[in-house]
Amino acid sequence: MLRLLKKLRRNERGNVLILTAAAMPLLIGSAGLAVDTIQWTLWKRQLQRAADSAAIAGVYQRVQGADLTGVQSAVTRDLSFNQNTGIALVSGYPTVDISADTSASTTQEVQVTLGIQKALTFSSIFMAQAPIIVASARAASVPGTDEYCLVSLENNAGNTGITFTGNSGVEMDCSAISNSPSSNSAVARGSSMFKAPSVAAVGGIQRSANFQVDRYEPYVPALADPYANVSPSQADLNSKCPAGNSGNGNGNGNGNNSNTALDENTSIPTGQTVFCYNSLSVGANRTLTLPSGTYYINGGDAFIQGNLSCTACTIVLTNKDSSATASIGQFKVNASSNINISPPTGGCTLGTAGCFKGISIYQDRRAVDSNQTNKINGNSASRILGSVYFPKQEIDYNGTGTSDFICTRLIGRRVTFSGNSGITNKFKADCGGSGIDAIIGGRRVRLIA
Repeated sequence: MLRLLKKLRRNERGNVLILTAAAMPLLIGSAGLAVDTIQWTLWKRQLQRAADSAAIAGVYQRVQGADLTGVQSAVTRDLSFNQNTGIALVSGYPTVDISADTSASTTQEVQVTLGIQKALTFSSIFMAQAPIIVASARAASVPGTDEYCLVSLENNAGNTGITFTGNSGVEMDCSAISNSPSSNSAVARGSSMFKAPSVAAVGGIQRSANFQVDRYEPYVPALADPYANVSPSQADLNSKCPAGNSGNGNGNGNGNNSNTALDENTSIPTGQTVFCYNSLSVGANRTLTLPSGTYYINGGDAFIQGNLSCTACTIVLTNKDSSATASIGQFKVNASSNINISPPTGGCTLGTAGCFKGISIYQDRRAVDSNQTNKINGNSASRILGSVYFPKQEIDYNGTGTSDFICTRLIGRRVTFSGNSGITNKFKADCGGSGIDAIIGGRRVRLIA
């Protein structure tokens, strides 16, 4: 035997055979570990994707007001859609945590941890039991960055929030968002066109050639009402509307009598910044130019058939009567009308009663009849700077002009656009130097860890 080994050692072929035999365990081990590593990485990646998806689903459920039980149900449902990566989770998983948020900007956080156990082909030879692979994901609602010029506050799943219909054409360099949870939260029908950076919705958005957007963003958290804290000043109403509820009488036009109608024949007093009238109207082919100030319309309508102009003004449709069922008027602009209005841009802080900074037209949120529609017909000569705010009723905007609307915001319970064929209404976000605050972002659900 020794002679044979010595012979092999002196033979080159024999040396190769010896070295190969000696290296074979290492080669086999390396190959086995490589296969196990690839398999481990694949399982880990699949598990991480499942954890990511489940965490995001949990946040979407949490922003709807769900407690831990509801979030856990959403996580379980999402995992069933992902088939748990095809491998049964280890007992004790998933774990779901909705503990305190890690920062002021990330809210409604949800952390999901998953664990699986499966034997590796090569390593199982040397291991008493298969290792546990763990993946964890944390998601949260984080601030968005889009700027919105078009906002629907609708929260009923039975209603569409934003509608483009007929031959309307709307082009924006800002975005639109609908709070409606409907599967058709925002729609574009007929020959309409909506061009914008994005269209977002709490519910679904059906893709359409009518939407010319860079991004569809369905199933996002609702945008908070940007003017939820804005309200009329009851003190101003009591002072300027001493007669109480609106009436139809002909007053003396001093802006200090709720039984007075404001029209092109009214003598508007000087030295005041707050006025109260029972209605606002401008006749066809007539012109009304208002001095700067806040114009409370006490229970009546604003009906514009002619030309209305006002700088640093807010028209407030409200009622001195503090009852929740008090009559609130509507705003209607005829097709042949021109309306040029800009809001106050300073002098008070939003949230202070009677402060309407950045708002041109305001309707009291007690106007709860959601089937009522406020109509604005815009033509080439019309300009509305700032926000038009109808939180409980619909805005129907019928654009028949080609002018640029700079820093115009439309906020309504529902918003409908209609218009003439070949007409594109352009809305530009640019509020630079105007003192009007932008409506930014809402929130988005994102992975944060």
